[in-house]
Amino acid sequence: MDLGFEGRVVLVTGAAGGIGRATARALAAEGCRLVLADLRRPDVDGLDPDRTLAVAADVTDETALAAAVGAAERRFGGLDAVVGCHGVSGPVGTPLDAVSADQWRRVLDVNATGTFLLLRAAAPLLRRGRDAVVVLVASDSALVAAPGMAPYCASKAAVLQLARAASVDLAPDVRVVAVCPSVVDTPMSRGDLGIDAGAGFDGAGFPVQRPEEVASAVAYLCSPRARAVNGTALLSDFGYGARSGFPA
Repeated sequence: MDLGFEGRVVLVTGAAGGIGRATARALAAEGCRLVLADLRRPDVDGLDPDRTLAVAADVTDETALAAAVGAAERRFGGLDAVVGCHGVSGPVGTPLDAVSADQWRRVLDVNATGTFLLLRAAAPLLRRGRDAVVVLVASDSALVAAPGMAPYCASKAAVLQLARAASVDLAPDVRVVAVCPSVVDTPMSRGDLGIDAGAGFDGAGFPVQRPEEVASAVAYLCSPRARAVNGTALLSDFGYGARSGFPA
């Protein structure tokens, strides 16, 4: 399917690795021009240097985000889409009453407030874009909870509801949607779950997605083909969220 992306300008945060890196490459393959942002300047090897700009930006820093958005306008003349792939997991495996206030703030600052700041910085330029859209990477943890992940679950639920609220506030100029994947094979998830980098998730006992699979969903949601999809989320969790834990 031709997704109708050719020439569109997309800002991707969290683009240095994992889902963000895979998303950048998926969008590049569709003909997008890219502004890639992360705490450290993302690697652009294998991407067209004439169609790619990499910048270092902390999503909790309003000035840095404004600079990233401004760079898109200066280099490519505008902005048509934003993909928010940034995120931290925080103290995984820590009971709520053992989570410090600083740990809580850090996760919420990056995942929730950083997403708000990204939306606010990009909105004026997106309003002038073509088929403008924002896709926010949330998590199935926005809808269900595992033990010891209270800050992460709360932050991703905030991202999901922010996508809904933003879709209302930015209508009709900008669509806003979210994706909610379950475990994805990334360095962050391997570290959180104590998975050996060499063995990967083989024998994990539950299905695991590849970053490229999430990137494919993001690419579709970004495209004009998905113009009717707005203010909602795509849950990709192999159907686990539909199952009851009760023995009846």
